[in-house]
Amino acid sequence: MGVYLVSVGAEEWFDDGEDGWGEAASALNAELRRRGLPSYKSVPAETDFAPGSGQAFEEKLTPSMTGFFALCEAHLSHEESETICGWTVLVPFSLDEEILLPIDSGYGESTMVAGAPQALPIAEKLATAIDLPPETPATCDNLDLSMWFRSGAAKELAGNRPGPWSVDLDRAFYVALFLRAAQHSIRRGCPIVCT
Repeated sequence: MGVYLVSVGAEEWFDDGEDGWGEAASALNAELRRRGLPSYKSVPAETDFAPGSGQAFEEKLTPSMTGFFALCEAHLSHEESETICGWTVLVPFSLDEEILLPIDSGYGESTMVAGAPQALPIAEKLATAIDLPPETPATCDNLDLSMWFRSGAAKELAGNRPGPWSVDLDRAFYVALFLRAAQHSIRRGCPIVCT
């Protein structure tokens, strides 16, 4: 099993069933309306995509996060760390502050919603801090990042072109993961959820 970050299409996002996110979607829209903001209804449909198309997002959180948390502590404010590390749902539109929904996320008694436009510059700051290489996969629809870091491609590149990124490959994985998640959410206009 384990924890995954995955993109969610309209069918699952608005589904009130046990495996859907309908309760969170409804609670989020209620909170957006309370704040005078438009509801989030323009979620794209989930369709079958060819691997590598960049139309879906799926990555597994398996490595240790110790080095990533240390990196956040060294380079980010407390608020920035909360934004990048604390979300359960990442949405493609701006939020002045994270929204805490009283919905059990499966990992706690609440669901934290953050805006990808706020998370992206934080992830970019971390990517700059470790000089994340441009060869890092840009699409993550079939555990592409996980495979790149685990299959040896990252280790091979680290041997040929070492740098701050290669000091701790688990740390680099999480920097790339949160960067690509924010980019994907904005590009596709879809939520990404921790499941």
